[in-house]
Amino acid sequence: MIIHDENIEYSDLTETNQDIDMRRLVLVGRSECGKTTLKQVLRGEKITYHKTQYVSQYDVLIDMPGEYAENLDLAHAIALYTSESDVVGICISATEPYSLYPPNVTPYANRDIFGIVTKIDHWAADVDQATRWLELTGCKKIFHTSSYTGEGVDEIIDFLKIKHKKEPVHKIMQEIHDETFGKLTKIPSYFVE
Repeated sequence: MIIHDENIEYSDLTETNQDIDMRRLVLVGRSECGKTTLKQVLRGEKITYHKTQYVSQYDVLIDMPGEYAENLDLAHAIALYTSESDVVGICISATEPYSLYPPNVTPYANRDIFGIVTKIDHWAADVDQATRWLELTGCKKIFHTSSYTGEGVDEIIDFLKIKHKKEPVHKIMQEIHDETFGKLTKIPSYFVE
């Protein structure tokens, strides 16, 4: 697990998942809800404060500034960047005094959407309230995470993994051959004299 301590080396989650295909994730949420810190943990980086000033695109992560979710004039950019992702993670901090998201907002997206409750280890966290808010938005799957203890991070990584059906190459080639050449071709009657 990842522990926030200067004397402990952080585990590199991206290194362990190099040979695994991952779905591309865009993180959406208000400012200071923990999106960038979660991104740092998912990528195996050391946790440092960094205010996201622009849309940051990485291999399988897109980190959006909170102002895009808070400002109606910038909200159209969320739709633009969700089209470049496979899944959308709606983040809400367990310490939030209110929910930024309206009820039933998830049907408007054309991507799979799941919820992420961050900062669950904070002394002022109300995890149940944050979970209820995400359920109201329409999130069917909700992860509870702490970037400092690493809780919930492995579950997100497992969720993002693309599971491939492993078949021997010769079996796949035979199926393609049978599908392509195995069918008898019927000559249309207007060609027959």
